[in-house]
Amino acid sequence: MEAEKIKETVKKAAKELFRKYGYHKTSVNEIAKKARIAKATIYKYFESKEQVLDSILMDYLDQNLHEILHNKVSYASEEEHLKALVMKTSRLSFTACNEFIGWDFVRENANSQEFLKHLSDQLEALLLAAYLQLDNFKNNPARREGLAFLLKASKSIVFSFAFTSVSDSDVRKNFVSFQKEILPFLVKAAL
Repeated sequence: MEAEKIKETVKKAAKELFRKYGYHKTSVNEIAKKARIAKATIYKYFESKEQVLDSILMDYLDQNLHEILHNKVSYASEEEHLKALVMKTSRLSFTACNEFIGWDFVRENANSQEFLKHLSDQLEALLLAAYLQLDNFKNNPARREGLAFLLKASKSIVFSFAFTSVSDSDVRKNFVSFQKEILPFLVKAAL
């Protein structure tokens, strides 16, 4: 097998197991068994199970972010467009964490704070790079700084949902509160 094919096989097997059992309850041995390769082969291409998860999440976010950014929906204003983009990408990042990691892992694992910070930094960089491809932000340094502020602030708030939400109902309330009470001010500050 070639390297990229092996990586994809590992990620596919891990994704299925993470969705079914959660990240914390899935071992590298189980991933290797599901992928029908040796455990050592996984470590040849990924330093850790965490790196496998990171790769899965970045692929998932990149694919979905591309679809969000290239959706041809018209908005009444640039402000409304930016609010919609932030809400869609915020929900996307929350869903990715919920689907592949599981909030129990995030709340209970000693390394979760470091992992979540690394993940959120990568997500922020991915979002910023993707947004800077939009016409409104290309070649405009002031807009770039405002956008960087908006993404950092939004990301921090959305990731905090993991630690303050007990149920899906709490998550919905937090998103509604964020959308109505916080996001409009963040967007105004960014523009």
